[in-house]
Amino acid sequence: MDFCCLTNLHFSNYFCAEAAQSCKVILDIVESSFPDGLPENFGTDSKLQETLIGAVELLPDLWKRSDRPNEAILAYRRALLYCWNLGVETAARIQKEFGIYLLYSGAEASPPSLRSQMDASFVPKNSIEEAILLFMVLLRKMTSRVIEWDTSIVDHLSFALTMCGQAEALAQVIEALPPGIIERKEMYYSLSLCYQADGDSLSALNLLKKLLHHSEDPNHLPGLLIASKICSELAIFAEEGISYARRALEIKEDACRDTVGLCNCLLGTSLSEYAKSAISESERFIRQSEAIQALEHASNLTNLRDPKVVYHLSLQLAEQRKLDAALYYAKQFLKLEGGTNHKGWLLLARILSGQKRFIDAETIIDVAVDQTGRWDQGALLRTKAKLQVAQGHLKKAVETYTQFLGILQAKSKIFGSKKELYKVYMLTFSYLFIH
Repeated sequence: MDFCCLTNLHFSNYFCAEAAQSCKVILDIVESSFPDGLPENFGTDSKLQETLIGAVELLPDLWKRSDRPNEAILAYRRALLYCWNLGVETAARIQKEFGIYLLYSGAEASPPSLRSQMDASFVPKNSIEEAILLFMVLLRKMTSRVIEWDTSIVDHLSFALTMCGQAEALAQVIEALPPGIIERKEMYYSLSLCYQADGDSLSALNLLKKLLHHSEDPNHLPGLLIASKICSELAIFAEEGISYARRALEIKEDACRDTVGLCNCLLGTSLSEYAKSAISESERFIRQSEAIQALEHASNLTNLRDPKVVYHLSLQLAEQRKLDAALYYAKQFLKLEGGTNHKGWLLLARILSGQKRFIDAETIIDVAVDQTGRWDQGALLRTKAKLQVAQGHLKKAVETYTQFLGILQAKSKIFGSKKELYKVYMLTFSYLFIH
């Protein structure tokens, strides 16, 4: 931006700020004259009322144009909290503009101080919560047919709730929408995403089954991918996951290399999970080989850029005792994750242990403990203790289990889980007794 542009911008901001101050003076005079709000008979159809409403709407915009977000937020709040006799449509328009500004501008102001609030009423703690409150009010007005339906309100509210991690609340909003607002297929898909984000994988899968039924949209590619992902993480549905992944691979249109790679990755992970339920060793070997083949194809398509593909490929190669290849991919996974994912360190240590390189494996665990968060250190320390037991270093194993115990004790105080804590107590005491 050259000097002339900067100068023009400065003058533009200056004049907007001056106009905002003039507008604010007018509103201050009116508000001080009528502290309890404008009376209902205050010139409803007069030019004065029209000018006043124009000033109320204009003031936040002038503050925004002069790059003064705090004043803009205060002006919006003032417009909505004081009784200006705005009318339903005008008030809704200001609420929408205010919600959008709070949600996307990056401005953060102190929570509103509502003099008239009830003791049990909700007061938003930040800009996103305030935006959610505004969009919820608008949604209620639309469902009550006080104002016309505006689909963008639902979109903004969905984004805001997603930003806050309120997947359950978003599901409730979608379920409460009047019939015909969104298509049934879109509703199934959106609700499945909400339930999946909220940790209810079974409900999400049931909704996806409805979506993917032949009477709805059996070729819904995103739905097939999510259904396969859920099934690959639940052993009892692994076979269904294979079916969904293969159906996704059959859809050729709009499928880029990364999408095909993802399909193969999901196929591989579902096959590997399904292999665990095999009755015979030969059947397990066949399924694991198919899983490796799918994962290798996925890794070729993604050029070893997808950490999930690389991790599962390494894991399956290790399961088949192809330890040199598994070691290579485990190292690649750590590079992709920047050494921050404790699962990669654990996998690498276990592969080295499988190669009888116990000292190297223990060294890897020590490095990992230094580079990971405290809650992730528990699994690492438990693996280290097992390595020490394998080498006959029982005293060191007891010391390591004691460290592990300290982490579990701290974790149990916060999260309240004592089952794992009891198991480690018993392991520690058994090693002490054996020694």
